[in-house]
Amino acid sequence: MAFVCQRDSYLREFETTVVSCMAAELKTFYNGKKETRKGFEVILEDTVLFPEGGGQPDDHGFINDIPVLRVVRNGAEAVHFVQSPLEPLSKVQLKVDWERRFDHMQQHSGQHLITPLADSMFGYKTTSWELGRQRGYIELDTPSMSAEQIEALEKAVNEKIRQHIPVNVRVLPLDDPENEQVSDGELPDDRAGPIRIIDIVGIDSNKCCGTHVSNLSHLQVIKLLGTEKGKKKKINLVFLAGNRVLKYAEKSFTMEKALTSLLKNGPEEHLDVVEKLQKSVRLLQKNNVSLLKDLALLTAQSFKSDPNKGKIFVMHRKEGDGDFMNIIANEISTEVVLLFLTVGDEKGAGLFLLAGQVDAVEALGPKVAEILDGKGAGKQGRYQGKANKMSKRPKVEALLQQYVCKPDAQEE
Repeated sequence: MAFVCQRDSYLREFETTVVSCMAAELKTFYNGKKETRKGFEVILEDTVLFPEGGGQPDDHGFINDIPVLRVVRNGAEAVHFVQSPLEPLSKVQLKVDWERRFDHMQQHSGQHLITPLADSMFGYKTTSWELGRQRGYIELDTPSMSAEQIEALEKAVNEKIRQHIPVNVRVLPLDDPENEQVSDGELPDDRAGPIRIIDIVGIDSNKCCGTHVSNLSHLQVIKLLGTEKGKKKKINLVFLAGNRVLKYAEKSFTMEKALTSLLKNGPEEHLDVVEKLQKSVRLLQKNNVSLLKDLALLTAQSFKSDPNKGKIFVMHRKEGDGDFMNIIANEISTEVVLLFLTVGDEKGAGLFLLAGQVDAVEALGPKVAEILDGKGAGKQGRYQGKANKMSKRPKVEALLQQYVCKPDAQEE
């Protein structure tokens, strides 16, 4: 059957009856981590919440006051995942997250408009599409698309929007001969019941299970942002429709104001100023590397010329890198029992290097890494790696002092 959300995509609330409620688990991503939530799978007589399918994500909303975390299709039924049980045969009130729903309607109908025009104007067939959280992507069967073609396509789709062209939804029986004349579009593999046809009058007719606007004017505007490289000699056309264009413009203007404040010039000069700054940064980085190298050599020479130098050389420098430490180690590690160098935050994360006699480094290297809450590896008298707790350096120094004070600098 066609759910009520498919029969009337603008309906925001709906009363229905609970058919079943079964205990279940939902695997999701939360803050970038996999998470399993316990809850219930609820099937209703009908639903105003669209189940994921046809390239369109599912709706969010509520059953009574209970948040619906996921809606998926299972044949002719929509399965709603909630974290509180519902009594079978009870009446419930459904409410859809309208901002999310209308956004999906605008992006999906926008894709239905762009696809036929890209085909009729340039012969570029759509092979798939994705309704992303921030942008939509249409995969076109062409290895490239010129800036002039993108501009012409954008003008054409927005001209259709200004013409207030109706978008009609029809439901046909499975045995209706017209089904054979209409593109299969984006119907899910487990579809059941009658077939929905989305007609953009005079432009396109397509089988589709998704929710759509009733008139192209409800799309407001479409912006084609450009193309990205796709798979198998195809491209992905990146687009925004409706409210996403407004949000994009607002975000762009906010960023432009911030850059104007930071760079102290007008928007038309931002690019030139940033390019100049990048050149300056590269030059400074080059000079910094040269200075660090000179400093490393001077540090090594100073130690070697010290008549009172001991058996351990310890040094920490906030500004430095692995090359800085290795230059010092190359100069003086053979003249001392142990060399312990660190760079980075004095109490946080950084890099460390332990160098000296092979036996000593092999014995102490893993212990140093453990003390500094880090990881490392080494060979031929050097052990280096990353550390998370530079504040533990005094404990490492004590360990090294204890080692060199033993007879023949050997562990017990």
